[in-house]
Amino acid sequence: MEGIIDKVGWSVSEMAKNVARDIEDGAYVNLGIGMPELVAGFIPKGREVIYHTENGLLGMGEVAAPGYEDPELVNAGKKYVTAVPGAAYFHHADSFAMIRGGHIDLCVLGAYQVSEAGDLANWSTGNPEDIPAVGGAMDLVAGVQTIYVITKHCTKSGSPKIVKECTYPLTGKNVVSRIYTDLAIIEVQDKKLEVLEMAPGVSFELLQEKTAATLHTKDSTNDEKK
Repeated sequence: MEGIIDKVGWSVSEMAKNVARDIEDGAYVNLGIGMPELVAGFIPKGREVIYHTENGLLGMGEVAAPGYEDPELVNAGKKYVTAVPGAAYFHHADSFAMIRGGHIDLCVLGAYQVSEAGDLANWSTGNPEDIPAVGGAMDLVAGVQTIYVITKHCTKSGSPKIVKECTYPLTGKNVVSRIYTDLAIIEVQDKKLEVLEMAPGVSFELLQEKTAATLHTKDSTNDEKK
């Protein structure tokens, strides 16, 4: 079954493109470390997005080309980046004041688990041997207006990442607005999961089989509201 999912689902690049498509022109956006960083490379032509990074930069540009790295210009994931014209640099504390003050429109994060209520677990699996690495995620989910999650639908062992209730330590409760996986795009509405789009070759039955929470279609959600 894992092999089938790999063939019919979206690639990581296609997942990032799906997220980029839904980011509005002029939005101030924070991208998490890892898969979320790929989103910046797929923003539609002609659309302006202003990137914020927790370590003190508003107006982050592309990853620095080989040979042009500036050791004093890195993002929160310690990758060498560039700055766009008009970019601003500021203290770490001011950067978090922007987050906590609600001045960032959207944040894209990865996840270990997302619950049907929009709870997010993305900093620890609860393993006591792991090094705690919450970073700025808790501030981001508490202060940013909209949270998108980009993640594989299942773990490498096949366990669902979208669950009824998270079993890992929480980053935030009721914070996720939308989930982008290799199998589907899912909206979190009123503590329910509504499927907006499925990847080519993915049936609703397969999607439900790979999800440890009840999924709804737009039609079923509307019927429940009547």
